[in-house]
Amino acid sequence: MTIREIIESDRPDWVRLRESLWPGSLSDHDVETRKYFEDRLEAPIVLVAETDRRVVGFLELDFRQYAPGCQSSPVAFIEGWHVEAAFQRRGIGRALVEAAEARARTMGHREIASDSELENVDGIATHRAL
Repeated sequence: MTIREIIESDRPDWVRLRESLWPGSLSDHDVETRKYFEDRLEAPIVLVAETDRRVVGFLELDFRQYAPGCQSSPVAFIEGWHVEAAFQRRGIGRALVEAAEARARTMGHREIASDSELENVDGIATHRAL
């Protein structure tokens, strides 16, 4: 498994994985991912997990002025994080988060935040497992 920054040829996989995480917005995912590669200066950091030359997970790291429970501002914030179901429980999600933490540290951040919908029992359990 390799964790790396996204490249433009990964865009179809990123769209597919975003649709898996946030279903029902395929056209929005297509537009947002196209825009990402057009204007990288204003975009979040996107990391992907690759296994056997296939993108199987992603993490979007952005920076918010405020996150509940955090003391610093801006704060590194995991906006989206997903691993394909067939590749879950192999440490790929953890590796994505650890790479995001390392990236945030190199940028001078002391905290990283994330959230999950209250109804998302699996998402909450995944956060707690880290």
